[in-house]
Amino acid sequence: MVSDTDLFKDIRPYRDDEVAGAIQRLIRDDEFIGAIAKYRFSTLSGIGGPLVKALIRLYLSWRWRKLDSIRQIQLEVATYMEKMIKSTTSGVTYSGLDKLKPGEGYLFISNHRDIALDPAFVNWGLHTNGLDTVRIAIGDNLLRKPCAAELMKLNKSFIVKRSAKGPREMMKAFSELSAYLRHSLDDGHSIWIAQKEGRAKDGNDKTDPAILKMFYMEGKRQKIPFDDYIKSLNLVPVSISYEYDPGDVAKARELYAKATHGAYEKSEFEDVQSIVQGIVGQKGRVHVSFGEPVRGEFDNADQLATAIDRQIHANYHLFPNNLLAAGQTAQVDPAAAEAFELHMARIPAELRDLVLSMYARPVLNKNQ
Repeated sequence: MVSDTDLFKDIRPYRDDEVAGAIQRLIRDDEFIGAIAKYRFSTLSGIGGPLVKALIRLYLSWRWRKLDSIRQIQLEVATYMEKMIKSTTSGVTYSGLDKLKPGEGYLFISNHRDIALDPAFVNWGLHTNGLDTVRIAIGDNLLRKPCAAELMKLNKSFIVKRSAKGPREMMKAFSELSAYLRHSLDDGHSIWIAQKEGRAKDGNDKTDPAILKMFYMEGKRQKIPFDDYIKSLNLVPVSISYEYDPGDVAKARELYAKATHGAYEKSEFEDVQSIVQGIVGQKGRVHVSFGEPVRGEFDNADQLATAIDRQIHANYHLFPNNLLAAGQTAQVDPAAAEAFELHMARIPAELRDLVLSMYARPVLNKNQ
């Protein structure tokens, strides 16, 4: 049970004693079961919908019958991750993991390309190297459906209240979030958070200083100087790179609409569709690079953002696609060049320049 003295009950992930109840709510959730039926058994769900749903409920009740802790949930997620990696990637590699210490809490601030997979690949690297997985920052815009909230909170996600309106409400939400980050790190729990709100759809990974100011709100409340407080957060930049971005066309379509019509309006379930596309889409090779804990003298969030960007850009693993898009063809294997050419040929003509720019941007950032 969550007591009234639980300061972070509105935003924190589930605890072990809340797992069984959340699983039962998911199994009873018709929208959740319907989504599984649609994506996994699309050919059958239209013919025998009620029967398919009933069978899914029976299977999940059996499959999840012994899950009663967050650790067990994480192991269950790991089995799905392993299958996804085998079927949709050409391998996942890591660098910098050897610098991380078991039992220590890190604030991983990461570039953001995929809604669900960015933290998932960070977690996979930590898990397979015997380190504890992270608590994941997720915007409440992704939790409009009760089943989404259940799934995310079971998977160690905590809520960023992006929907807060008005200065007072926003200040309260961000102060609570800042205090929760401090609380988690002090308890040895690592955090994953994106360097800015939303994905870098144009491929330009830039840290929003507003995120860093939120980090400091708890330090400011405690009257700790900015530089001292930032050092205490164990802040580690992370660079995630995908050889092929399953969402490149969708991102380019949004950028194209904004450029030609001045605006882009998301469909109701577009974020969910983006998550599914990221999971099932082919990604080629994936690399995750963990940087060094940020050290130095920083007077303000802008200086800190520059230091974080410097690491993210320098550590970003460039694939042949990136070099080809940036016009650097000299050392690219002909087979890789042909594969990228075929990929670009499948992209609508009006979006090709945007997709090329998306892949080229990390090269430009690294060479700055």
